[in-house]
Amino acid sequence: MLEQFMYIFPNAPIYTLLYDAAGSGYAFEGRDIRTSLLQKLPRAKSLYKLFPLLMPAAIECFDLRGYDLILSSSASYAKGALTDAKTLHVCYCHTPMRYAWLDYKKITGGSFYPASIARFIPFFMPYLRFWDKNSAARPDYYICNSNFVKKRIAKYYRRDATVIYPPVNHAHYTILKPKNYFLMSGRLVPYKRFDIAIHAFNTLGLPLKIMGDGPEFARLKKIARSNIEFVGLVSEHDLPAYYGEAQALIFPQEEDFGIAALESMSAGRPVIAYRRGGVLESVAEDKTGVFFDEQSPEALIDAVNRFQKTEFNPEVIRAHAARFDRVRFRENIANFIEEKLAEVNKHYTI
Repeated sequence: MLEQFMYIFPNAPIYTLLYDAAGSGYAFEGRDIRTSLLQKLPRAKSLYKLFPLLMPAAIECFDLRGYDLILSSSASYAKGALTDAKTLHVCYCHTPMRYAWLDYKKITGGSFYPASIARFIPFFMPYLRFWDKNSAARPDYYICNSNFVKKRIAKYYRRDATVIYPPVNHAHYTILKPKNYFLMSGRLVPYKRFDIAIHAFNTLGLPLKIMGDGPEFARLKKIARSNIEFVGLVSEHDLPAYYGEAQALIFPQEEDFGIAALESMSAGRPVIAYRRGGVLESVAEDKTGVFFDEQSPEALIDAVNRFQKTEFNPEVIRAHAARFDRVRFRENIANFIEEKLAEVNKHYTI
């Protein structure tokens, strides 16, 4: 997301709580990156999970005086930046602070914090919720990645948001001849429900490749049979082949939007998805994918069987995904900001 903002504003400085050049794949080399005081703490890059109570103060310490526009990309703290009265603050909100408003154990599986820290989480969550709700009033306008998240913003922040779908690098993918395997992709964490797919494909006996790594790796590997292959982290160079040669992408989780589904469709391959969350806004039933209504192995097995009886046109699927291309995303963001800046300038010249 930040990379796309850089295309729109190539000379703008980037403010971030913490910066790990290697962890970001050196994507921001040569940019004017300004970090918070947290960057100076010992082992900050590896121990950032321990700083949630410090992050509200850290984001508020940035000196943003003199800017006409602040564009924040926020899933938790960035929206809380303090700005001048005449500064236009547009926030692209990926979600309200997930672990403050939702069940953090469901989201993280209890693996996000060490046990010594986790026991204190219930005590500091009220503070984080208070700060999050209070700071939600600071942006002038909200953009979000789906109508699913738009409803969540309205519920927790009592703010309206404009939906601009997140981008996929559509040109990076191409239609290939599919091979005899299904695919899953993502960080191996509980809410993504890799376990459902593993149990389903244990029964089906069909080949399943799983891309990604995470805290659930050992447990999932232990329950998977020989027809299921864990391929680990995959480079951007190899990603198109994995998607393009799959029969379909298996998507059993509830996501705010779900970029993996767009990557699969950009390669002309359909998606077999749980009928919840942002994927409902990107996948067209029986045209670019198949849905199932319950997060269970049995429901997924039924969906795979229905998929195998349905014909899909790769060209149609790829054309459907083109409307989420990153070039269109940048145009939509730029047009939104230009419109709001014009309104601000009109206000201050009256």
